[in-house]
Amino acid sequence: MVVFETQGEKNTKETVELAVEAARKQGIKYIVAASYRGVVADELIKYADEFNIVIVAQVFGFSEKNPMQTERLQMLREEGLEVLFATHALSGAERGISKKFGGVNPVELIAQALKFFGQGTKVCVEISTMAIDAGLIPEKELIMAIAGTGKGADTSLVLLPAHASNIMDTKINEIICKPKLA
Repeated sequence: MVVFETQGEKNTKETVELAVEAARKQGIKYIVAASYRGVVADELIKYADEFNIVIVAQVFGFSEKNPMQTERLQMLREEGLEVLFATHALSGAERGISKKFGGVNPVELIAQALKFFGQGTKVCVEISTMAIDAGLIPEKELIMAIAGTGKGADTSLVLLPAHASNIMDTKINEIICKPKLA
């Protein structure tokens, strides 16, 4: 496992390279990556002929405007990448209830527990759940997940994703890289 000294976007290129190398060695066919603006997706385009790549983009309603430009979205799809816009699996409706009525819900506890390993770990699990729920990755097959802290990518995991209805069946098999936490 590689541990980056700092978090964030400057680790994106190396995170993608480490993830691709590990996926090749392990015979993994699917890569799921968070890419709200398209920076991580841009790093993955060159591997579109080798892997089935799912980009989980900014969910609508999270902010006023989706940061991924329409032209970039179209280009990614033309290059063979799947792009998914979906409700965040580890917040979504539960966060809406918490904001309205106060308190914490069980799914929010799962998200917070995953953050013990870093924001990217939580996001890797979350986007994998979103992708399997959307039918874009197969069940019972290891995948590579890539995410980060804030912008860019700094975390990659090999995991066996589960649907949201069975989220506790998700298995993290290996941490490829992650940042050191302060």
